[in-house]
Amino acid sequence: MATATIIDGKRFAARLRADIAAQVARLRADYDLIPGLAVVLVGENPASQIYVRNKGLQAREAGMNSFEHRLPATATQAELLTRIAELNQDPAVDGILVQLPLPKQIDPEAVIEAIAVAKDVDGFHPLNAGLLAVGGTAMIPCTPLGCLMLLKDRIGDLAGQRAVVLGRSNIVGKPMAALLLREHCTVTIAHSRTRDLADECRRADILVAAVGKAQLVKGDWLKPGVTVIDVGINRIPTPDGKGRLVGDVEFDSAVEVAGAITPVPGGVGPMTIACLLLNTFTAACRQRGIPVPEVRPAAE
Repeated sequence: MATATIIDGKRFAARLRADIAAQVARLRADYDLIPGLAVVLVGENPASQIYVRNKGLQAREAGMNSFEHRLPATATQAELLTRIAELNQDPAVDGILVQLPLPKQIDPEAVIEAIAVAKDVDGFHPLNAGLLAVGGTAMIPCTPLGCLMLLKDRIGDLAGQRAVVLGRSNIVGKPMAALLLREHCTVTIAHSRTRDLADECRRADILVAAVGKAQLVKGDWLKPGVTVIDVGINRIPTPDGKGRLVGDVEFDSAVEVAGAITPVPGGVGPMTIACLLLNTFTAACRQRGIPVPEVRPAAE
């Protein structure tokens, strides 16, 4: 039985970061400009601490300035909004990211809306979401942008492809659908209340699974040859008690049907931070009226 091509997001992300670093060096040489990324962490969530550390490390490796701002878990919403207002006014900061989740006393929507639209490198601000929806120039959320780059690297021209996006979150599902529409795909958004969910998935030439349910999508949900982008990151128990990470797609059965598939881990995850760096570079150029060069990893 045929086995799907594995889409190596980790390798693609490394190539993307290398090209970003080259563009950052050019920006510094031509304009004496170093893009700056500020990450704000509230509390001491262990997973968030790892994410923040990795973001800072990769930003510095790309030649960018990295600024970390840590607030205690007891910080008030007013204290966080004050910090964001300071970063909005800081000319050394081109991108602002507030690490989610936030403590329960803080409204994440108020925080996202407080970030300057031009510095919203997460792409979560309602104005950026609206611009993306109407086809304007927007900051694109990092995970959907990474998914799109992997799809175009695998398929090339996406026009006419039938795409199913499984999940309707503001962070992944909705912007992913908007990006695929922009690429002239025929797009269906499916979710927990979709009737005959498996049948909807079987119609897809492209399936983006971002529903947050471990191994929901089985191999017999797939059309032979489909390209599967698995955004899910779920930890399931193992006999040794450590658990293991799996996606929203049951990889072992899907790999026998799909034409190509992203693994978990090592698929979409590495692309998210790489695209955060890309957005920071883009933001630095746009804020100063500098033409934004196309950043595209060289073919291997």
